[in-house]
Parts: sequence; C-alpha cells; structure tokens
Amino acid sequence: MEEKLSSVAKKFTASPIQELSHLAQRCNAINLAEGFPDFPAPLQIKNAAVSAINSDFNQYRHVQGICDHLAATMKKMHELDVNPLTDIAICCGQTEAFAAAIFAVIDPGDEVVLFDPSYETYEGCITMAGGVPVYVALDPPQWTLCPGKLLKFFTGKTKAIVLNSPHNPTGKVFSKEELEVIAEACCRWDCLAITDEVYEHITFDDKKHISLASLPGMQKRTIITSSLSKTFSVTGWRTGWAIAPAFAASAIRNIHVKITDSAPAPFQEAALTALTSPPEYFEGLKKEYEFKRDFIVKVLTSIGFQIHFKPQGSIFLFAELPKNCLLSDVEYVKELIKEAGVVAVPGCGFFHTKLSMEPLSEASCSYQKRYVRFAFCKSIATLATAAQKLSDLKNATRYEHS
Repeated sequence: MEEKLSSVAKKFTASPIQELSHLAQRCNAINLAEGFPDFPAPLQIKNAAVSAINSDFNQYRHVQGICDHLAATMKKMHELDVNPLTDIAICCGQTEAFAAAIFAVIDPGDEVVLFDPSYETYEGCITMAGGVPVYVALDPPQWTLCPGKLLKFFTGKTKAIVLNSPHNPTGKVFSKEELEVIAEACCRWDCLAITDEVYEHITFDDKKHISLASLPGMQKRTIITSSLSKTFSVTGWRTGWAIAPAFAASAIRNIHVKITDSAPAPFQEAALTALTSPPEYFEGLKKEYEFKRDFIVKVLTSIGFQIHFKPQGSIFLFAELPKNCLLSDVEYVKELIKEAGVVAVPGCGFFHTKLSMEPLSEASCSYQKRYVRFAFCKSIATLATAAQKLSDLKNATRYEHS
C-alpha cells in the first residue's frame, strides 16, 4: 500500500539529525546535536503554566495579551508600529508560523531565495507549497553575503526570500549592510521576505539583532516568525507567532485555524509571564550562552577543530574538521558517537547549493563535507562531561594522517 503515499510524502525521509540521534540513543551518547536545552525552564514561567492548567485553561484559546506584548516589544526593539489586533497570528511554534506563512504566499512555480547553509525545514515547507527553492551560498569561512551574487538569483519568478538571523547553523548575525542589500533586492523585485528570528535575544559580543522589517520599505513586505522556544528554553511548548502586514497575518491565521486551530492554551497563558520578563533576564540569557559558547570553542579547538568563525548569536557552533582529518563530516560524527559517546550534526545536511543556478565545481563544494554543528544549549554539567569525553579523541590517530 506504500504506493498510496502522496508525491510530497515520498520526498521526505528521516533527516541526518534524526538518524544519528537514534544511533546516539543506542550508544547512550551525550546529545550536542539537537537545539534544545537539557536544563530547567525559568521557574516563574513553569509556575504560570501550572497555574493556567489548574485554572482549567484547557480549551481552544486565543490570548490577545500575547499580541499586545509583542506589538510593544516590536516598537521598543525595532521602532516598528504593529497593530496587535490585525498584524499578529499566534501559532504552534515558529515552525508552524513559518509553514503557514509559506502556504499563505507561495504558489506552485514561485521561486523562493534562501541562504546556504540553511535549516532544513525551510525547503520542506517551500516544496510542499509547490515552490522552488533557490539557494545563494554564503561565503565560508566567515559566511559573508556577496551583494553582487545575491542579485543574480532574483528573477521575475522570485516571490520571496527567507532570512534566518541569528543564523542556524553558523551563528552568523547578518550585518546592517547585508540587510540593506537584501532589502534593496526585495524592493527592486517587489518580493516578500519571510524571517526566522527565534534567536533574536541570543546574540554575543555586543552584536545586535536587527529585524529586516525595520529597514526602509520592508515592514509592508516582511513576515516575521518567532517563538518562546529558544529564549525561554521551552521548545516543547509550541507557542509561536507570525508578525506581518494585516493581509498576510489574516491569511496565516486562517491557515493556522484549519491545521491546528489553537496553540496550547496553558502555554499561551504562560507566555504572558515570559514576555513580560525583566531586562535582567535577557541580559542573563546572553551572558550564560556566551560563556557556554566560549567553553565549547575552547574544547573543540583543543582537539583540533578549526574555528574560523566564532558564533555571533544562536545556540550553535559550526566547526570545521581538524585540518588533517581524512573523514567526511558524516563519518566523523559516527566515530564521535561510537568512540567518544558524543553526538553532533554533520554539516552536509545544511548545504543545498548544488540545487541552485550557480555552477559550482566539485572542489568549490568540498567544504560542504567538512563542517559539524554542535549545540551548546546544554547545562554546564553536560558540556563538562562532553568535554571530558572529547578530550579522549585528542591523540586518536584514526582522525588524522598517519
């Protein structure tokens, strides 16, 4: 009966992350692959969720207060005027908000520009909508955006561009100059922008997150997606949102209602507490993650990884394999699991440039099998244990030339 599956379903297979996570579970490996914390969420937010459950907030629900707080935050952070009644759709996490945004604006045959490397979910949503992903490679090792290169990928078929900043997997925070290049392309070609800003509060070294919507001419053509997940360490609560011009927000809301109807009611109530957290919370979050970033950089450098680019934001480090390593990223991670009991993500799963219009030689793509992503959104105890296990690889000859 397998032939009864839809053509869309047949395109999707288990990701490298999922497959290696299963191997890691069998080997009882420390999980530095997936981007979820293994430490407790803030107590006051958990208490708010418990209180909501005890108060019987158990049915379909739309908590308008979330929209009110988000509108105030967008004004404070980005000087954007957002109407909380018309411009915000509450969804089941950023993932659903992004999917609904794609389904709201992409027709079959529409081209959508993405930056490579990129998070795999974006392509899946675009192809389900019948859109065509078009990848623009960021230039390693600093993952810079070449202005001239970007403009070559816009055509009369281009409907939208996807921007994730701070960026998964590299930890790049797009500069204002790079954002201006993106905005210019969008305005010139009359395209929309769909942004993933889930790491908006996790930036380092005085880097500041700038929303693309805040640039001239962009608010009317930008759909912002984000959630509670990363900022408040509640990836399983599935409470997110899309902030967009009223026409797009209304369409996203209608699609959301048809698919899931409502984000979890108790966690929407808890979101009110989360979104009113004091500035000290967000400062503490940055400092804690900056410390963990520096810790994992030191650990990986000590075993030979090449850290060309120190993350400017997010919860990930994208590290190049040791210079003399003969293994591919996938082979290395498998050995890492078996020999050290630590799991990370092979970088090849984030690269898609071969699908783009840009001709690339085999040599120019070789770096795509040289990177591994490590998540440092873990407790200090977990990171310390991983560091001890990884240190055992320092003198392992199997990873180097003899």
